[in-house]
Amino acid sequence: MTTGLPELSAVETGPATRVLLVFPKFNPNSFWSFKEPCELQGNKTSTPPLGLITVAAMLPAHWHVRLIDRNAQELSEADLDAADVVFTGGMLPQEPDAIKVIRMCKARGVPVCVGGPAPTSSPQYYEEADFQVLGEAESVIDEFIAAWERGDRSGRFVAPRFQADVTKTPVPRYDLLDFSNYLYIGLQYSRGCPFTCEFCDIIELYGRKPRTKAAPQVLAELQRLYDLGYRGHVDFVDDNLIGNKKAVKLFLPELIKWQEAHGYPFQFSTEASLNLSDDQDLLNLMRMANFFVVFVGIETPDTDTLNQTQKKQNTRRSIAESVHRIYAAGIFVTAGFIVGFDSEKGSVAQAMAECVRDTAIPSAMVGLLTALPNTQLQRRLEREGRLFSEYSRVSTETGDQCTAGLNYVTSRPRREILEDYRRVLAEVYDPRVFFERVRFVGLALNRPVFAAAKPSWPKIFRDLRSLGRICWRMTLRRPELAGHFWGTFFLILRRNPRALEAAIMNMVLYLHLYPFSHYVIAELDRRIAAIDDGTHFDPPVMPANTQESCATKPLAAVA
Repeated sequence: MTTGLPELSAVETGPATRVLLVFPKFNPNSFWSFKEPCELQGNKTSTPPLGLITVAAMLPAHWHVRLIDRNAQELSEADLDAADVVFTGGMLPQEPDAIKVIRMCKARGVPVCVGGPAPTSSPQYYEEADFQVLGEAESVIDEFIAAWERGDRSGRFVAPRFQADVTKTPVPRYDLLDFSNYLYIGLQYSRGCPFTCEFCDIIELYGRKPRTKAAPQVLAELQRLYDLGYRGHVDFVDDNLIGNKKAVKLFLPELIKWQEAHGYPFQFSTEASLNLSDDQDLLNLMRMANFFVVFVGIETPDTDTLNQTQKKQNTRRSIAESVHRIYAAGIFVTAGFIVGFDSEKGSVAQAMAECVRDTAIPSAMVGLLTALPNTQLQRRLEREGRLFSEYSRVSTETGDQCTAGLNYVTSRPRREILEDYRRVLAEVYDPRVFFERVRFVGLALNRPVFAAAKPSWPKIFRDLRSLGRICWRMTLRRPELAGHFWGTFFLILRRNPRALEAAIMNMVLYLHLYPFSHYVIAELDRRIAAIDDGTHFDPPVMPANTQESCATKPLAAVA
């Protein structure tokens, strides 16, 4: 598609190459798996491989590209045999399956190229791959293409850190997607975050100086989705949409104009830092652009811990009041919380549960602190001789940081941390407590009214079918939730009907979070019992200053 935007140059000599993009499976039993919401909406997985389809747009036009998302489709030997080269890679929760894909390719004799944040962070785990493309793809993909077309069948290509010009990133190949497979579609506006949180790898991936796309680029991506017939939820995947407030406040009026001209076909979600609540003008712009949910990293209500972990921006404001201001703008909040910081003194369970209650955040992602590869936290723990030898394998075959965290020697007894974590989960995901938060948000949420285009009958039918499934599962599949569900449904319908859709979204998420919390609690009980009966031993600790150095750490476009 011709957009009139700057595009990356690509070598276009030589015969056509058949490229198979393979998106690895995410681990099951993850907070982010959203199995029940996907089933209720008739989707197979939550979100498509934005990074891979962006890389696909950077390849020569005469190359033939196919996509298989292993979260939605099966990968067969015939698929591999029909490819000249396979591109794969992704994030840490996909690492086990990415390794499987590499080995499947090797067994069939098909060259495989890996990229993305996990291979960039820990290339030593991906040495079986024929090619490694490490760092931001825009800065290095032409080198790979040139090497491939001159006949090279192995190589390692490392992008310079934080130098990719995102204003030249092409429109992703959304045409490769089957939209029916996904709960929502992703789009990236910016990369980078100005803050310095010790445990976070974003500044190592993207840098501390946020880089933004031009407004015409983003609108061209939305137009492409629109032209392909997509309508509904679009997620701005930025790790902090407001990292560059000046730029985003110039962009949002253009987004509002586009939405108005097209009858508001999309509703948006994103991630932002808590200081979003300080800027009423920015909140108003997001409201009028039809942002409906934002993920915020709260981490902990303890000021000493926030200071110790360098998340000082959360100490300069009331967390609860900040979240409530976001509700007043018509945007509900999901948030991340972490247990296991060194500075925790005694039990943190009560204070954290009270923070979730006071903010009324329905979907609170509570996890165990994890030293991610190449973060400040990893480097500090390494210096202190506290990292486990396999620290960077933070994901398992069946879990995420909710069950596989604490990959280091803890400051306070490990049992106390696990018990605190268990108490928080049991409290915040108790049905009575959860639905109280949903009702609070449902009454507080000031959703705007848009002059939206008249919905089509197929969309009306799909929405009614989904609502029927939700009511059936809440009433018959989970009879213990029926009273909470119907009481909340009719309360919001009567007193704040514009917020009913958001309330239903949060209740649907609970169909995932409710059993997931029970799964995590059972895993924690098992780990606590192992400590009590003496069968638990910490893995070997990595000697200080012997960590294998990884090359560079900016995020590759394969995300």
